[in-house]
Amino acid sequence: MSEDINQTRRKAMKATGAVGVGMMLSNPVNVLASQSGAEGKIQSRGYAAFDTSGKLAPWKFERRPVGDNDVLIDIKYASICHSDIHQEKGHWGPQQYPQVPGHEMVGIVAAVGKNVTKFKVGDRAGVGCMVGGCHDCNTNEEQYGADTIFTYGYPDKRSPTGISQGGYSNNIVVEDHYAVHVPEGVSFEEAAPLMCAGITTYSPLMRADLKPGTKVGVAGIGGLGHMAVKIALSKGAEVYAFTTSPSKVKDILAFGAKEVIVVDDISKLGKYRGQMDYMISTIPYGFDVVAYAAVVKPYGTFTQVGMPEKFEVTMNALSLAASRVNFNSSLIGGMQETQEMVNYCVEHNVLPKIEMISAKQINDAWENVVNKKARYRYVIDASTF
Repeated sequence: MSEDINQTRRKAMKATGAVGVGMMLSNPVNVLASQSGAEGKIQSRGYAAFDTSGKLAPWKFERRPVGDNDVLIDIKYASICHSDIHQEKGHWGPQQYPQVPGHEMVGIVAAVGKNVTKFKVGDRAGVGCMVGGCHDCNTNEEQYGADTIFTYGYPDKRSPTGISQGGYSNNIVVEDHYAVHVPEGVSFEEAAPLMCAGITTYSPLMRADLKPGTKVGVAGIGGLGHMAVKIALSKGAEVYAFTTSPSKVKDILAFGAKEVIVVDDISKLGKYRGQMDYMISTIPYGFDVVAYAAVVKPYGTFTQVGMPEKFEVTMNALSLAASRVNFNSSLIGGMQETQEMVNYCVEHNVLPKIEMISAKQINDAWENVVNKKARYRYVIDASTF
């Protein structure tokens, strides 16, 4: 992927369906017709941003008709990622509005295109950060494909609005390749955050080849961070959590962390210098990267997955060199890995701690996320859109 494309992406970066499933299975054509407008476009309703204020409001809009390789998903639940807030407030560059955010959603397949064999009407499905575009992704890392269409705010000629519209809505049309199966062994509510928070942390942690006793540091214990703690623990790692929120200590210890370090003063990191085998940072703000990276052993690895405003992190090159840490960053995961992650998290009961809200509570929830009050992922009941 060219640097220009990289920059473009970075700027853009209890189920209630039993009755509905029965209706769809008995008469899927009529169900689809009831949701379609002129020329087969899908009628949708959701919450959208209309400017950089960060205030969302109800919006009715149209999605493209279900194509030959598409699935229409009736969304049951969608969850809130800090990335939603950064993007809609224009922190990552100018945006086109109205724009419906949301890249963590789950629901029931309501219709399938004629070429679709991966799903059938009535299946449980989830959608994350990508919805289409990459048709030659032999590396199983579609997130790096030049043609990949990300879930919201991304140019999409097929969309009646000109851009992709996300999951804070009652339905979504995506290419079948970009949806994953949601096993019966997990509730829709708990499955939704896996679509971003789960895969974003799972991918680098699994590539780190963690073993029992590996010392893992997790910096930033929010939606992503608490999943990182749980995933690392599931691999037998010894987890040290670094947070700026004293009120989260009890929760984090209950998750199984060996120790929680409240970083109310950056000097507190000095005690842990050179002790971690691996560290993952989910911090979505600018911070002293080198101070955190220095807690990793020489030749250990520090991975950044949190995306701050303007996508920028700064560091003192000499100080980083002095720690001899391998520094990298990671962007979500491919579709094959995402399905693997969902199956793994369900099998090992590695699930998010959630708070349920209605659509009318989204703006308050966004404020709570910014103020570090979320515990730990807000999940929206899509029936309230």
